[in-house]
Amino acid sequence: MEEGNEAQRPCQPQAEPAEASEPPPPVPMDQDECQAAAAEPMEGEPGDAAADADPMEDEAADEAGAAEPMEDDPPTSSPTPSAPSATAAVDDSTIARKRRRRKKQFPGMIPTAGVRVLRAAASTPTASHLNGVPRRRGRPPTSSSLRLARELDAEALIALAAGFPADSLSEDEVAAAVLPRIGGVDQANYLVVRNHVLALWRSNPLSPVASNAALASIRAEHAHLVAAAHSFLSDHAYINFGLAPSVISLPPCPPPSFPPPSVLIVGAGLAGLAAARHLMSLGFKVAIVEGRLRPGGRVFTKSMRSTAAEHPDIAAAADLGGSVLTGINGNPLGVIARQLGFPLHKVRDKCPLYLPDGRPVDPDMDARVEAAFNQLLDKVCQLRQVVADSIPHGVDVSLGMALEAFRVAHGVAAEREERMLLDWHLANLEYANAAPLADLSMAFWDQDDPYEMGGDHCFIPGGNSRFVRALADGIPIFYGQNVRRIQYGCDGVMVYTDKQTFHGDMVLCTVPLGVLKKGDIQFVPELPAQKREAIERLGFGLLNKVVLLFPYDFWDGRIDTFGHLTEDSGQRGEFFLFYSYSSVSGGPLLIALVAGESAIEFEKTSPTENVEKVLETLRKIFSPKGIEVPMPLQAICTRWGTDKFTYGSYSYVAIGSSGDDYDILAESVCDRVFFAGEATNRRYPATMHGALLSGYREAANIVRAARRRAKKVGSPKKMDVNDEVKYEVKVDNIDLDDLFRTPDAAFGGFSVLHDPSTSEPDSISLLRVSALV
Repeated sequence: MEEGNEAQRPCQPQAEPAEASEPPPPVPMDQDECQAAAAEPMEGEPGDAAADADPMEDEAADEAGAAEPMEDDPPTSSPTPSAPSATAAVDDSTIARKRRRRKKQFPGMIPTAGVRVLRAAASTPTASHLNGVPRRRGRPPTSSSLRLARELDAEALIALAAGFPADSLSEDEVAAAVLPRIGGVDQANYLVVRNHVLALWRSNPLSPVASNAALASIRAEHAHLVAAAHSFLSDHAYINFGLAPSVISLPPCPPPSFPPPSVLIVGAGLAGLAAARHLMSLGFKVAIVEGRLRPGGRVFTKSMRSTAAEHPDIAAAADLGGSVLTGINGNPLGVIARQLGFPLHKVRDKCPLYLPDGRPVDPDMDARVEAAFNQLLDKVCQLRQVVADSIPHGVDVSLGMALEAFRVAHGVAAEREERMLLDWHLANLEYANAAPLADLSMAFWDQDDPYEMGGDHCFIPGGNSRFVRALADGIPIFYGQNVRRIQYGCDGVMVYTDKQTFHGDMVLCTVPLGVLKKGDIQFVPELPAQKREAIERLGFGLLNKVVLLFPYDFWDGRIDTFGHLTEDSGQRGEFFLFYSYSSVSGGPLLIALVAGESAIEFEKTSPTENVEKVLETLRKIFSPKGIEVPMPLQAICTRWGTDKFTYGSYSYVAIGSSGDDYDILAESVCDRVFFAGEATNRRYPATMHGALLSGYREAANIVRAARRRAKKVGSPKKMDVNDEVKYEVKVDNIDLDDLFRTPDAAFGGFSVLHDPSTSEPDSISLLRVSALV
């Protein structure tokens, strides 16, 4: 799985989401300032973020600011489109004045009574002042309150980067009933507490945050809010997650029932691994059933090594699937990378483009066509807004059709070279969505844009399988088990593979959307019609790669990307973009991307022919410079479309679909069958962090379902006897055969059950001896 929604030529600005069907969340600060405040996975200290960003005194997120979406865009060498817009109507002096304006960021969020307090060492004058001792004469009267306000705003920005609303409860918090009543002072206080606990964790993810740690700066009367926030954040893996030694060594939480509920997970990708690890920490029994002979799914790093005698020591690690961390701010993979000490390599912005004959694209033409391309996207946004306002139930057409209609109507890219350059941008858009533009929904193709992670795009040196190996360590995984049927009922679930059968209390299905669309797994009973229809409507696209290991780096190793234009619009996605992995893979590695219709045709051609096409493209670029392109030492062509465990690369919003279909696909069935994976994550589809977050989300949903079931089983049954209300307490008979179906340890004819109430090594255990046949 390639990181999709952010896939881009690094210097290209994103399409404005202002006309989308759902408005983006407020962006209260300029992007550079916001990143400084919210870059906790990389930098860490919320206090530093507050000092650097100074959110108390930055630009307000008022109506005037919101009308200038381009002000927060990353810098680009391309000029602003010449079409009239809200941005164009504001001159530089006006923007400068707005940036100098000072206003508090989150008015109304913080109760006047106050929740957070600043506490320092008892011997300091500050501590005396905060503990009620009269303030010393001459001290600025508002310094502590200003500092507290800045910290509160910085913490709110950290929560925003992690996916929480700025001034309300999230849907998950509402579902978890973190508060007995929504709204009012309690909710405002809870938000401040929740943001503070989250900021404490993000400031140092190497050490777990205990519930009482936040009380150091929270007033004692709000201890119940600290407990509620800490419990929610822990259950949903917003804090105390990952692979830091201190996190892994935490004792598991008491399970919701005894014996602990058992969960079968289908698929050992990032979603399945994240869910398994989190459920184990919450006291569940977990087993993963995986069809492949390796973990990771669409995240797969292949070790490549030279077999040539003259180059015996050349080797590299190539990501054949997901490769880019698209935005590091708030990204849980950034937290895990920090815990494991993985370095991050920022994908550099420079991306030169070359014409088919090898000539560099003229910079002026590049800027002009890029501006025109963004104008076309703006026109589409305006059109869909008009359609949404004028037609009650809306209408959807192809994004490609709409773009082409506007291109013809406005005479964009009429010249041959301009058209080739426009085709390159269109191919880049197809790469971002893993689909031809003709298949994308005009209305909702970019529905996830408001939630995108901020910050740099990064590579992990050595490949993303480093995450996979670390997450899979210690998880019980059954490899080579191709799941054929999932059967569920009131007494549990059965997972049937082509080798054996597994029984559990619940099942989490994390297979790619392509497998669900193909119908390779039978569900008994059949899935609800609404879910089947969502599976049918959502798109699952294709991206392929040609990976080449060369004897030396003949291209410019100081850049991470370069592009190539084609004369035929029908082949615009064929080797349109090259990634240089020399700086992160350990060797001279080059990867050519194939997107759109070309990705489909690619799999119909032999690997040898495809490699020769790539080499011919490289020769056209570098031969005019007098640079010889050597023969590769090793080459790999991916074929994700014909892979029986994926049938594609990642999801997209097809014509007639919408973001609602992601939510429908994520819904559980009868509290027995749960679903995770990038195609179940409305906010972060087509990304590695989206898959990971979906696994954490479903682990929390499974915990909630298990608690409901345990409460229902253990609750007394009400009866009316002679007009007198009595309660009958149901006591289940314990069947040892049932308990020993899932022993804690088994070897030979021995099965062992440990005392579930304690983790002491000398606790009592139950041993069963069976005769060996």
